[in-house]
Order: sequence, then C-alpha cells, then structure tokens
Amino acid sequence: MKDIFKKYGIKFKTTKLIKEALTHSSYANEHGGDCYERLEYLGDAVLEIVCSDYLYKNTNSSEGEMSRLRKLYVCENALYEYAKDVNLSDYILLGNGVSEPNKTIIADVFEACMAVIYLENGLEAVKRVFKKLVVPYIERQEDFLMDYKSLLQESVQTVKKSVEYRLVNESGPSHKKTFEVEVVIDGLVYGKASGPSKKEAEQNAAKIAYNKRAE
Repeated sequence: MKDIFKKYGIKFKTTKLIKEALTHSSYANEHGGDCYERLEYLGDAVLEIVCSDYLYKNTNSSEGEMSRLRKLYVCENALYEYAKDVNLSDYILLGNGVSEPNKTIIADVFEACMAVIYLENGLEAVKRVFKKLVVPYIERQEDFLMDYKSLLQESVQTVKKSVEYRLVNESGPSHKKTFEVEVVIDGLVYGKASGPSKKEAEQNAAKIAYNKRAE
C-alpha cells in the first residue's frame, strides 16, 4: 500500500492517510474509519493548482486555452487513466455491497492519493508526480473528452459504410473482468482493444480504427 507511487519517487510515511485515501464509504460503513471523500476534495484543488502552474510556466496559451487544457487533463476520464498507470484499482477497499470500483470511484481515489502526497511531502512532490505521470499525456495532446465511437461513426457515414463492434474475448474473475472488442467496418477489422468494460473496450477499439482511417 505504501509503495503504490514508488516508481514516481513517492513513499508514504504512514499507512493511516493512504489507507483513508483508498477507502470507499461502503467499506468505512462496514469496518469503521474514514473514507476518501475529504481527501478527494483537497486532492482536486491540489491537482488544479499543479496543472495550472505547469500550463502557465510551459505554454504561451491564453487564459481561456489554459482553462480548457486544465479541464481536459484533470477530468474524470484523465484521472482514471492516470490511476490505471499505477494499478490503483487493485488497492481500493470496498464494502460487500460494491463488487468493483467504477471509473468515478477510481478517479476520486486518485485525487485522494494526490492529497496524501501533498500533506506528507508537500506541493513539490505532487509536481514531480505530475511531471512523470501526467505531462507525457499533455505532450502527446491526448484528448480525454473525445468520443471516438461517435467520430468513427461520422467518418464512415460519409461513405455509407457500416460499423460493428464484436466482443471477441472476456477474461478474468467476475470482480475484475477484461473485455476484448474488435471494430469491423464493412467486414474488415480496423481495430482491436481491451478494457475493464465493454463500453470502454469499444471506445479504445474505435480510437484505433479512427486514427488508422485518418492516416
């Protein structure tokens, strides 16, 4: 638990705060203790200031453009992707009534973890994690708010072709399944990708297909 962010140079000083950051309200209700919600509130603010600081110092963008970029890289979809990079979902404590953490829970827990890093190590430590974990996505101009299924559908409609998503594999235990989907355009497979849900696997496959068609 204390080594979750070890590859980013962070080691938590105690288990108390990081356990709280990883505790969903369902688990706290059953076992006592605090859940991540207060830490999430703080982590959201910490991420906003760190992202704002990076954009101000490393771009010449206008106020409006910096606001747009900040929204893009601290949105739920973005936080969820960052959390996947550290396998955060493996550590989240859930009550019996919650079978697995959804995207919102995972994103919220990521914010809570950023709050713990801030409280234990200061803002500079959060900046170091941000630089190693988030900045590569910014440099690649990753668009976390893009709906690739809609974009792909629009691109094929102009040439009157059909798009189909096929589930080709489903693996893993019931609480942590992985779905593999391929996207087929007029009988040809244009992309194949996996995800923790069919919806996400379809989006990932659509992104591959859309980019392939755009080349």
